[in-house]
Amino acid sequence: DAVITADALHCQRDHVDYLAERGAHWILTVKGNQPHLHKQLSRLPWRQVPQATREDDRGHGRREIRTLKILTVAAGIDFPHAAQTLQIRRRRRRLDQPRRFTTETVYAITDLLVHQARPAQLAAWIRGHWAIENKIHWVRDVTYDEDRSQIRTGTGPHVMAALRDAAIAALRAAGTTNIAAANRHHARDSTRPLALLGLI
Repeated sequence: DAVITADALHCQRDHVDYLAERGAHWILTVKGNQPHLHKQLSRLPWRQVPQATREDDRGHGRREIRTLKILTVAAGIDFPHAAQTLQIRRRRRRLDQPRRFTTETVYAITDLLVHQARPAQLAAWIRGHWAIENKIHWVRDVTYDEDRSQIRTGTGPHVMAALRDAAIAALRAAGTTNIAAANRHHARDSTRPLALLGLI
């Protein structure tokens, strides 16, 4: 009786068969790893579909408008158990650049029927999934600047990724919400990281 949200990596027939056997529902992002399915979804008559939800947020120096369109698929989508297709469109602009919007369109599928989830619920589950992803990737990509790491040989990259994950987990377990501020705090005194880990 759970609703599982997952990114495109898990958009696999075996995965949805397993979830169906276990009695769980799912919402899966569809991207290039499923090219035939992605093409099918992108060619649906989305222009004729009204918006089911619209959210307008401001924060982190930007404005974002998110819209959700939903189509019921009785047949024709080449994916088991799929009942509805979703088009999520995100338009973003930096507040200091009011005329420069970027638009991203993402497709998803779900086995949930119309009467099982309202559009606002679907939008909230999708937004919740992205919030988790962003929370993880933002910290690794921006705070730890992982992409510019010079460690590239042997098991070094895996070891450093594991150390970064351990540091993030330790800080989150201590109740930290701002990892960058916590890193600065712990860098000022060499005993603080040891105390955080319970070593002194």
